[in-house]
Amino acid sequence: MPTSPILARAAIHRWEEPCISGENGTGAIFFSGCTLKCCFCQNFEISHKNEGIPVTKERLADIMRELEEKGVHTIDLVNPTHFSDAIISALKIYKPKVPVIYNSSGYDSVETLKPFEGLVDVYLPDLKYFDSEKSLRYARCPDYFEKASAAVLEMHRQQSETVFDKGIIKRGLIIRHLVLPSNVDQSKKILSWIKNNLPDDTYISLMSQYTPYGNAQSFKEINRRLTTAEYTKVIDHFFDIGLKNGFMQERSSADKDYIPDFDGTGVKQY
Repeated sequence: MPTSPILARAAIHRWEEPCISGENGTGAIFFSGCTLKCCFCQNFEISHKNEGIPVTKERLADIMRELEEKGVHTIDLVNPTHFSDAIISALKIYKPKVPVIYNSSGYDSVETLKPFEGLVDVYLPDLKYFDSEKSLRYARCPDYFEKASAAVLEMHRQQSETVFDKGIIKRGLIIRHLVLPSNVDQSKKILSWIKNNLPDDTYISLMSQYTPYGNAQSFKEINRRLTTAEYTKVIDHFFDIGLKNGFMQERSSADKDYIPDFDGTGVKQY
C-alpha cells in the first residue's frame, strides 16, 4: 500500500458494540489493505484485494468532520495500522469532538501506537490467536500474539480507565475476540492471558459472528459457522476465571448481510 490512505467506505455504521454505535451509529472509515492475511476475513475485498480510493490527509480530516456533522456518536477508524502516519497527520488537522476509535487487528507495534497518545480516545483491538501455529496457518503471521499482546498493553497504558457517558464510550479499551470454530482452546488461552495481565474489569467483546468467507473453504476445521456449544464454553470460561465486563453477540450476527458495501460511499468529494 502507498503512504497516502486508501479508503473503501466512510459512512454511518450501526453494527459495532452498543457503546460505540449507540442510536445514531458510528462514523466508520474503512481503510483498504491489512497487515494480516486472515484467510476468513469478512472484508476480504478490501483487506486482500486492496480495493479503494486514494485520499490525502486533508481529505481524510474532512471526512471525519463530515461524519461528525451527521450526528454520529464516535469516529471509527477501521483497520488503520498501515496508514498510521497519515492518520496522525489528519487528526492533527482536525480532531473530532466525538471519541475517536482505533479499531485494529491487534497486529500493531508499540512504536506505531505511541504517537497516537492524546489523539485516540478508545482503543478497540482484536486479539485473535494465541498459538503461533494458528496465526501462521490462518493469517500467515507466526509472531501475531507476541506483537498483539505488547500492543494491547500499550493501548491500556494510554487509556487505562474506561469511561462511559449515557451509554456511549468516551475513552478506554475494549478488546475484541472473534471465537473461531474448532478453536475454543485459543479463546480460553486469550481470556486467561487478559485475566493475568490486565485488570479484572477490562472490557472484552466476545464475538460469535464468524461466517466462512474469503479462503476459509481451504481450511476444513473453520469452514463452518460457530456452534452454540463452542460459544457457550468460551462465555463460561470468561465467568469461571473472574472476568467482569464484556459484550456478547447473538447468533444471528453470523450473517453476510452485516458486511457493508465497499463501494466508496462517503469517500469521494463532490
